Amino acid sequence: MIQKRIAQWAVMAVAVPLAAAGARRLSHTLEARRGPSGATRLLTKGADLIRPEKAKRRRFF
Repeated sequence: MIQKRIAQWAVMAVAVPLAAAGARRLSHTLEARRGPSGATRLLTKGADLIRPEKAKRRRFF
């Protein structure tokens, strides 16, 4: 039971932000090569939905 929760936390803490960053980078790369399109807008909106670029960072001090 605890192992399942740790695995879920790991996915949320690591994989989801990496997926958002990958989608954002792919969108910028495609847009630079071919110009704006529906696919690049969709990738950017998806990345913003998962993890907004200007999200307020937590400060620990």
